[in-house]
Amino acid sequence: MTRSQLAAAIKANQSFLCVGLDTDMDKLPAHLPKTAEGVLAFNKAIIDATLPYCVAYKINSAFFEAMGAQGWQVMKQTFDYIPATHLKIADAKRGDIGNTSHQYARAFFEVLGADAVTVAPYMGEDSVRPFLEYPGKWTIVLGLTSNPGSQQFQRLKLAPAADELLLVPNVVGAQRSELLYERVLQQVAEWGSPDNLMFVVGATQAAELGHIRTILPQHFLLVPGVGAQGGSLQQVAQYGLNAQGGLLVNASRAIIYAHSGEQFARQAALIAQQYQQEMQGYLLADKD
Repeated sequence: MTRSQLAAAIKANQSFLCVGLDTDMDKLPAHLPKTAEGVLAFNKAIIDATLPYCVAYKINSAFFEAMGAQGWQVMKQTFDYIPATHLKIADAKRGDIGNTSHQYARAFFEVLGADAVTVAPYMGEDSVRPFLEYPGKWTIVLGLTSNPGSQQFQRLKLAPAADELLLVPNVVGAQRSELLYERVLQQVAEWGSPDNLMFVVGATQAAELGHIRTILPQHFLLVPGVGAQGGSLQQVAQYGLNAQGGLLVNASRAIIYAHSGEQFARQAALIAQQYQQEMQGYLLADKD
């Protein structure tokens, strides 16, 4: 799915909702078997119920990899079940030396059929480049995440270069130190374009979305953390929307585990619809 197609889907559905399939076998409704077949039946029911209200699905590969060989098969079947009208994201957070990343890209793009895959940039450009080389696919790079440990590395202050020290003396009003996550956003953005690069920004970091938009005015941002993690959809929309929508807001547990009984799919649809209706209001307001 191209950038223009994604923007058109957001406009048509009046939604920038991404439904996260973090399907835990232990949390399946009691009437479904705690098997790979039960997981697939659950995924299909969630997809059928939420399809009108979202534009993307994010499959968290860890929940499927934990099931072994059957899990990979279910993950493939789930990707195949999602129609081409919706973006298919593999949330795998891969990133390794070049030849290994080539194989990861091949696994998720060619074998599983994902449109996009999340990638960790810590090892640098050669670890990300193999994903960017796939035409028509998206690489979604971790930018600023919501987990408590993000403070340990992502917000580290970078020491200015020697020439910057000469140009900016230690005076009141001097620009603040650059943070590591800011350098990551700026540098990774040079490796691709808004047509094949997205960035992950946690919803609990909504107050910084306005600043991030000055760094990445055109890129799509994948924003997890709304719903069960407590992120504010209103703030995310306020600071993150751009002319093409520019956002994919992911909700996982709040939707797929909205009900633990036989009505789980119906309840998932109701919650997804609530998100969609709220998003519609923000999209319409953004046009005014």
